[in-house]
Amino acid sequence: MKKNHLHLLLVSLFPFTLVAEKSLFDGQTLDGWDGNPLHWSVEDGAIVGVNTKENPTKGNTFLIWKGGDLQDFDLTLECKIDSGNSGIQYRSFTIPGEHDGWRIGGYQADFESGDNYTGICYGEAFRGILSLRGDRTTLSRDESGKLVKSVEKIGDRAKLGLAVKKGDWNKYRIVAEGFRFEHYVNGQKMCELIDDDVTKRRSSGLLALQVHAGPPMKVYFRNIKLN
Repeated sequence: MKKNHLHLLLVSLFPFTLVAEKSLFDGQTLDGWDGNPLHWSVEDGAIVGVNTKENPTKGNTFLIWKGGDLQDFDLTLECKIDSGNSGIQYRSFTIPGEHDGWRIGGYQADFESGDNYTGICYGEAFRGILSLRGDRTTLSRDESGKLVKSVEKIGDRAKLGLAVKKGDWNKYRIVAEGFRFEHYVNGQKMCELIDDDVTKRRSSGLLALQVHAGPPMKVYFRNIKLN
């Protein structure tokens, strides 16, 4: 078969464009990220976020990726948590007002040391819990402007929780396409959000990692890759 004919055949069989994977963390430094150095550092090839008694956070604080706003994406990373609550912010925004300078609101893929919230979609300063584990949730507004959550079960909440490795590395995947968002942990689909709330939904925004206010905590992130 001639070379040009082979090329046309391959194009017809695979009519898509390959998108290169982009690593967002070099494994050694926080280059490309911005956060409070009291709470963020790099240890043994991982981004580490801490809240300690000696240096407590002033509210939730975030390590913000400086690569600009994201729209549609497929993000994977590995994370581990010793205690407390954390998460991955996406399509998010900087909250105005007086604070430590690293305060973010928006969609969050929750990650915690407990049993209930890893995998959910939470709205940080942004409508609260948006979709629980095991749910496909559609958000809308009624005629009075009240937020309405329509829920369809896509999995058993407790069984999905068994996929989470306590005190060990977990692979987290977040897919944002249009106004549909999917969270996966260790290959298990944890929740899906369809945001038809045209008054609040966000088509683009910041990516960030969270250290939660309150009791001491420590969380780790590595192999952060964007497709």
